[in-house]
Amino acid sequence: MGDKGGAGRAFIGSFTSAGGRGIIAAAVDRETGALTETGASDAVADPSYLALAVASGGTVLYTVSETAEGAVAAFDVAGASPRPIGVRVPVCGAGPTHLALASGHLVTANYGSGSVSVLPVGADGEPGEASGVLQHEGAGPHPDRQRGPHAHQVLPDPTGHWVLSVDLGTDSVRICALHPATGELTQHRETALRPGTGPRHLAFHPAGSHAYVLNELEPTLTVCRWDADTGVLEPVAETPVLPEGAAGPSYPSEVVVSHDGRHLWAANRGHDSIAVIALDETRERAELVTTVPCGGHWPRDLALDPTGRRLYAANERSGDVTWFDIDQETGVPRRAGSIDVPAASCVVFA
Repeated sequence: MGDKGGAGRAFIGSFTSAGGRGIIAAAVDRETGALTETGASDAVADPSYLALAVASGGTVLYTVSETAEGAVAAFDVAGASPRPIGVRVPVCGAGPTHLALASGHLVTANYGSGSVSVLPVGADGEPGEASGVLQHEGAGPHPDRQRGPHAHQVLPDPTGHWVLSVDLGTDSVRICALHPATGELTQHRETALRPGTGPRHLAFHPAGSHAYVLNELEPTLTVCRWDADTGVLEPVAETPVLPEGAAGPSYPSEVVVSHDGRHLWAANRGHDSIAVIALDETRERAELVTTVPCGGHWPRDLALDPTGRRLYAANERSGDVTWFDIDQETGVPRRAGSIDVPAASCVVFA
């Protein structure tokens, strides 16, 4: 089960409720970065976010089903098309938007219910029934988007000791401990960010000492120090991800840090751009260098290829995935090609 080599493959999620085809498998040209579809599966409704892991039989692909009832599913990706492993498993939460693997468990961020769910993963890679749900509490000042908690992303820190959940509704990031034997998720600390910013996603610096939180309700990036020993996330600065005077509303979606830690990129939906941000040696000074067109409309996700030389944008409303060659000195992406993917939501690489 799974592709043991792993090189030269990508998987793309898409919203079936908006005309997408589910999970698309693609071959990746190592020389050009070009994607070529090899197959697809619509076995799960609205697979909006994907994650890969290695199980006893090979590589397994996991997806959320971003629906009112909320579920996760696993896929064997050894063949040209993803093949379901077992059945969909409820997450006991609504509208899961993100998932990650931590301490032998799948963890999901459930936007609709404002909660985080934990599901054990068997040796064969198949997820089991939810072992726990951590319900977020709180609200924010935005009259429509922050009436209650909305967990948007969940991920382990670089040490694997902590699990962080980013909540758009409560303007905060929760740091939690996950018990590997029981699957119990316990909140250790909650870090408050500036009210009304609506934090959506977070990315760690490769050094593990800092994290960068991208805000959706205001087009800004919050720079934070991260202390893995104590599980403390400390906001220290904020920087815009759009040029001054940029027209129209914009809703940032994803943040990615370069492998060398010198640059990061943020996707701006509405402005339909990719922000290029330079990081100094302290990792605390983030400066907007420029923005470049995302190659389509409504970039929901950004992903670096395994080499760190190319950046991919999943443009949801224009229905494509566009790839860019990155200038390694300036960090500026240059458009190199695209593939049609209706209602594209995310890209992951094997």
